[in-house]
Amino acid sequence: MSRLFGTDGVRGVANDDLTPELAFKLSVAAAHVLGEAGAFDGRRAVAIVGRDTRISGELLQASVMSGLASAGVDVIDVGVIPTPGLAYLVESQGVDVGVMLSASHNPMPDNGVKFFQRGGVKLDDKIEDVIQERLDEDWVRPVGAAVGRIKPDSSLIQTYISHLVGSLRGVSLKGLTVVLDCANGSSSVTAVPAFSSTGAQVLAINGQPNGLNINENAGSTHIGGLQKRVVAEGADMGFAFDGDADRCLAVDADGHVVDGDQIMAILALALKDEDSLAEDTLVATIMSNLGLIQAMRAHGVKVDQTKVGDRYVLEDMVANGFSLGGEQSGHVIMSEFATTGDGVLTALHVASRAAQTGKSLAELAGVMHRLPQALVNVPNVDKLRAALDPVIQSEANAANKKLGNSGRVVLRPSGTEPLVRVMVEAATQDEADEIANALAKVVAERVGLSKAGRAS
Repeated sequence: MSRLFGTDGVRGVANDDLTPELAFKLSVAAAHVLGEAGAFDGRRAVAIVGRDTRISGELLQASVMSGLASAGVDVIDVGVIPTPGLAYLVESQGVDVGVMLSASHNPMPDNGVKFFQRGGVKLDDKIEDVIQERLDEDWVRPVGAAVGRIKPDSSLIQTYISHLVGSLRGVSLKGLTVVLDCANGSSSVTAVPAFSSTGAQVLAINGQPNGLNINENAGSTHIGGLQKRVVAEGADMGFAFDGDADRCLAVDADGHVVDGDQIMAILALALKDEDSLAEDTLVATIMSNLGLIQAMRAHGVKVDQTKVGDRYVLEDMVANGFSLGGEQSGHVIMSEFATTGDGVLTALHVASRAAQTGKSLAELAGVMHRLPQALVNVPNVDKLRAALDPVIQSEANAANKKLGNSGRVVLRPSGTEPLVRVMVEAATQDEADEIANALAKVVAERVGLSKAGRAS
């Protein structure tokens, strides 16, 4: 069997790839593996389970809770909640495991099962592999009083909202007008009350989830509507979240997008001014724009780069004690307040920086200049051979040498498809496009797959 777990849990089309039966078995296996690893300290374990707003979450959450309870784990059902909210509650409530039903920014028919262990952190790859290995094993079911209990407790959402507001340490956003695009997802229950509590004037769009409209022409993957609304309302800024609110992108008063790299630059300098940026270091991935690295260097901030994926950003942060990291997509981790990317938390702190400095979002984002970037996906290729092919590597090295300090080339295999991503940054868009297309052609010619599945 191929690996079920991706970089962010087990995902698939709900009730097709990701069935209630699979969700049940994943939960049972997770309870067994974590329990035997000592995560429960020999006591009766407690789990918190939540979901985003897609209709299949109701079905899959029922299966997950049944699986956990059948394995002797007590379950707290918090209902609809952002992924970072569930992670926070796992930590703050001192429970043993958390399970989130969400496919993040994916279309409504998809869903996913994501596990958190004590402390609100994602499972290690090795633990996930053991869970997969034990999906179909025989086991002795507890009976009678040993069966887990399931208790709904939607009040815990307010605990999370209070945490978000409290992270600003009393900074008022009064005087700011903010538009929030909730993607008809989990932030619909947290973003507006959190911002309203700070004194901001809040206008919400796409905040009426019906189980079917999550991420539909809304949120961080469809930001055009937010851009138009910010300008039309004369708002100071806007923020767009994805379906489970673990990422956000911003829009300035003129309707220009402020991406994850710019958001990280704003927050890095804010933390540095407060002497709270650990080791004066920001953690980003290899796909972050070179302009971010150049801007941080100019302000005395080092940038540590990791593989793509917020879990790898977090691993680096934990291993080295860093306090800020994230991705261009808008996953931003502020480790003082969260164990994972948190879109609403990020938005609050960006708005707080504007309120404290008196600067517009455009001025704050102007700290970095984004280099023109071209990204070409080369499908149907042997992605493992691409990293070893001498001609591809020679062409990439030559392009990097030509670009010098004004750009760079990144070749990255997809984690889930037979595809290589060619990313080029350069001084001009034309140069970036030209180099990216030329390298993509070389990749396709050298390691393209024939219909028989062999490298051509």
